[in-house]
Amino acid sequence: MDSNPPRNPVFLVFPPEITIPEFQSTDFTATTYESSSPFPKLLAAKMKVLGTIQIVLGLMNFSFGVVFLFTFENPYPRFPFIFVSGYPFWSTLLFINSGAFLIALERKPTETLVARSRIMNFLSALAATAGIILLTFGFILDQHYFCGYSEEVSQCQPVTTLFIGILTMLMAFSIMELLIALSFSISKSNLDCCDSEA
Repeated sequence: MDSNPPRNPVFLVFPPEITIPEFQSTDFTATTYESSSPFPKLLAAKMKVLGTIQIVLGLMNFSFGVVFLFTFENPYPRFPFIFVSGYPFWSTLLFINSGAFLIALERKPTETLVARSRIMNFLSALAATAGIILLTFGFILDQHYFCGYSEEVSQCQPVTTLFIGILTMLMAFSIMELLIALSFSISKSNLDCCDSEA
């Protein structure tokens, strides 16, 4: 017994208006359309992503600075050096502002905004450089910060590892911010094509 029913062929019928065009010549021409944005799409997307990264790096710096607020406990009579310098807080302002300027520049590029964005990124690059120097001093000055004041050796090593880990993350964030900020504060060729609006 055959359980498969017989299959009927299916024919597609096209209306008479649809025809297949025949190519007589092999000359192809391309039309280029100018974008309404003066920045190429890839650069605009890159500015938006890197501006967002700058804002996130600023927020992470701030959050690690808040963690350092809780290190002023017994038996530790002082704050860590990097907290005393204020780097996690004033760098946050510069990093977030430079990221916001990059995002704004992607949305509405004007000569004034390009100039302000370059200035903010230059200031962020200076802040990141200062942060790298301050963090290096922090590593040197505070390497025995917790073990030097703790009476119990059992608490010393895990907390010191956490402290060094936070300083390492701040160093990594500062290096990333330095590279991002320098790439936009120095590059003139990518940002020179703007409207002449003020």
